Amino acid sequence: MLEVQNLHAYYGKSHVLHGVDMAVRKGEIVSLLGRNGVGRSTTVKTVMGLVEGTGTVKFKGEPILGLKPYQIAHKGLGYVPEARDIFPTLTVEQNLVLGLKGRSPGRWSFDDMYRMFPRLKERQHTQAGVLSGGEQQMLTLCRTLMGDPDLIMIDEPTEGLAPKIVELVGEYLKELKNRGISVLLVEQKLAIALDISQRVYVMGHGHIVFEGTPEELKGNTRIRQEWLEV
Repeated sequence: MLEVQNLHAYYGKSHVLHGVDMAVRKGEIVSLLGRNGVGRSTTVKTVMGLVEGTGTVKFKGEPILGLKPYQIAHKGLGYVPEARDIFPTLTVEQNLVLGLKGRSPGRWSFDDMYRMFPRLKERQHTQAGVLSGGEQQMLTLCRTLMGDPDLIMIDEPTEGLAPKIVELVGEYLKELKNRGISVLLVEQKLAIALDISQRVYVMGHGHIVFEGTPEELKGNTRIRQEWLEV
């Protein structure tokens, strides 16, 4: 579904991505792992058109590298940024409406969002800017889903969240897979990534240094020590 080949990206003169190769198949959860600063967030931003890059990126067989982010989104690729980027002066429900991209709900409805995250239901008429960090993360995830993406890229969804909310996010991601939505998860918490993923990539110094199943990564002490563990 998503194919990335020889992807390079720069911030000014700084060469950040050095030929990234990766893929996400239909209905699959894939985690992109690595320490801070190795290029994981830059990878998804480049795929989404937020950072200029060179190489090949195809989504559902169509080249998308060089398109505007809104054009990529309308092709069915969703993106949940680490910064959350909610609209603080709008209510929870108004934020969700904006995720519709002018269309009626597809696989997901407002009731789905409120069932998965009852706290959002309680605060549906509350301005999003006063929500807690965990509530804002829930809202950002749900707003992206309201656009009915076929694949969703999620950047550090558990950052700064309480353990109970982390567990809830993990269940939420499994439900995406059950509904046929592919997931590319950028995550630092190995436990959740290895629990829900079918495959994992490990990134180091702007390129992929490992690809395999969670079980294969667990058994590869060298890769974990060199590229993941503190």
